[in-house]
Amino acid sequence: MSIEIRRARPEEAGALTDLCLRSKQSNGYDVAFMAACRDELTLTPARLAAGEYWVAVSGDLCGCACLFVEEAGGTGEVHSFFIDPSWQRRGVGRRLWDKLLERANGRGLNRLVLEADPFAVPFYEALGFRTVGEVPSGSIAGRMIPKMQLDLMPEPL
Repeated sequence: MSIEIRRARPEEAGALTDLCLRSKQSNGYDVAFMAACRDELTLTPARLAAGEYWVAVSGDLCGCACLFVEEAGGTGEVHSFFIDPSWQRRGVGRRLWDKLLERANGRGLNRLVLEADPFAVPFYEALGFRTVGEVPSGSIAGRMIPKMQLDLMPEPL
């Protein structure tokens, strides 16, 4: 199995949205929940341009992940980390993670943060993230989701 990791292309926004929705739904969420998440999971060319979106490709798109870095500060945010259900547990997530970590280290970031789907917490913990709190869901009113953090470099003295 050959997997290429490369930057996402604007014309892939629709296919990546479908991938994100399939991945999220594979956790057993119902139709109403998925409808509530649709806007938050929809990728557009503008959203793709706003962050470093990376894709895993093996013939077809099999995963995506985004590193968002503000110009100031040493913290990056991980977004839209999704693996097509047919590619889960086959090393795709690890390959995408390696690319995000390489980019974060190359930019001198001190930490990475993310807001995790509860089903994804064990995956992120295996990468070294720890839960540091909860934040409101961007899609479901009243739902709280884990906020996670990974310290990359010690804080300057």
